[in-house]
Amino acid sequence: MTQLPIPSEFNATMRKFGAPHTIIRSYRYWSVLLRPAQVTLGALVLAAHEPVTAFSQLSPASFAELHEVTRDIETALSKAFHFDKINYLMLMMIDPDVHFHVLPRYAQPRPFAGLEFTDAGWPAVPDLGHVNATGSAVNQQIIDFIQSCWS
Repeated sequence: MTQLPIPSEFNATMRKFGAPHTIIRSYRYWSVLLRPAQVTLGALVLAAHEPVTAFSQLSPASFAELHEVTRDIETALSKAFHFDKINYLMLMMIDPDVHFHVLPRYAQPRPFAGLEFTDAGWPAVPDLGHVNATGSAVNQQIIDFIQSCWS
């Protein structure tokens, strides 16, 4: 799959999560962004491009593409970090645009860029209040590494 150009306009949710700088991959209807607050190593945001605030309002084409995007996410994150489980959280309580928080889950800490990343919620629900301290340089290394693992 060829990377599509990054959209010229971003919804508020995409901007909140750092677009365009945090975009790992763009598709016609979706963008995959690094979640700046790394709850777990490789935590992402999967954001819809369509201007809707309910999952059921997405177009059939967006739903069809979602299959490809989730397959690509899981393949890349598995190759990059060998996660034990993966969680897709669609909360949309604060950020109303359709999006998922994609959290790779780990039974054991994972090293990356000289840091140790923990999954504080394992084996239960993700602990969104726990953030592995990174910063823009480490986040860019995570973006680059995930992109290198993308099919």
